[in-house]
Amino acid sequence: MNRIGFIGSSLLVVLALLSSMLFVVDQRQFGVVYALGQIKDVITEPGLNFKLPPPFQNVSYLDKRLLTLDSTDAEPVLTAEKQRVVIDWYVRWRITAPSDYIRNVGLDENAGANQLNRVVRNAFQEEVNKHTVKDLLSLKREVLMADVKREVLEAVQGAKPWGVDVVDVRITRVDYVEAITESVYRRMEAERKRVANELRSTGAAEGEKIRADADKQREVTIANAYRDAQKIKGEGDAEASRLYADSFGKDASFAQFYRSLDAYKSSFSKKSDVMVLDPSSDFFKAMRGSGSTANAVAAPAKK
Repeated sequence: MNRIGFIGSSLLVVLALLSSMLFVVDQRQFGVVYALGQIKDVITEPGLNFKLPPPFQNVSYLDKRLLTLDSTDAEPVLTAEKQRVVIDWYVRWRITAPSDYIRNVGLDENAGANQLNRVVRNAFQEEVNKHTVKDLLSLKREVLMADVKREVLEAVQGAKPWGVDVVDVRITRVDYVEAITESVYRRMEAERKRVANELRSTGAAEGEKIRADADKQREVTIANAYRDAQKIKGEGDAEASRLYADSFGKDASFAQFYRSLDAYKSSFSKKSDVMVLDPSSDFFKAMRGSGSTANAVAAPAKK
């Protein structure tokens, strides 16, 4: 039993030793082997690898993929016309030389991101100082981003190379600082209100002009129509008077009888009308002589 236990213990020790000597490098990583704190080897290809057991050798990993660094601060930058603007940006970068990266930057990706953030921010401050706000919002933004990328590459590939490559630098937002933005919004609002009030006053004046012209045309049209109506009415009355005169001149008794009928019609226009007159009055003369008058009127009709 003691022998079996010894063999089992030995196998466990051997397995533990082998597991500490074997390591796998993923295709998305660099494997860096350290020997007593010094870089012994850099594994760039994926697969199973061997090393000495700790503490003689250790292994760490660095990401070889394309990394993204976003701006984290909102510190304003001065433009060429001394306007304070806030710029949001991002950088696409990767580790290309793990040995140089570890010696000059740090042991992990966060160390490189922190230092790269400082370099990119300084490059943006320097380049934005040379351009106006209009340039930042126009096609010249591409030129500015290219200049920033060039400066960043010069910094990371200088006397002590970082072992990284900056693939792209992009601006995502350009805006005034909050105080200036609020002032700009108020000025824009005041300008829009001024234009709106001007349009309203112009529209009101134009509306009054149109209404006045319409009233004038209405009055002119009514006056012309009344004039034409009075003219036609006068001509009709004149023609009627002429016809009456011609007709009444031929028979005086008929004319008197016709006028009496008009008078009766005007006097008794309603059933409730009441008149108090002397029966011997001339008003009923036509009624008293209705028989002889009717015969006189009807006599010509028998011919």
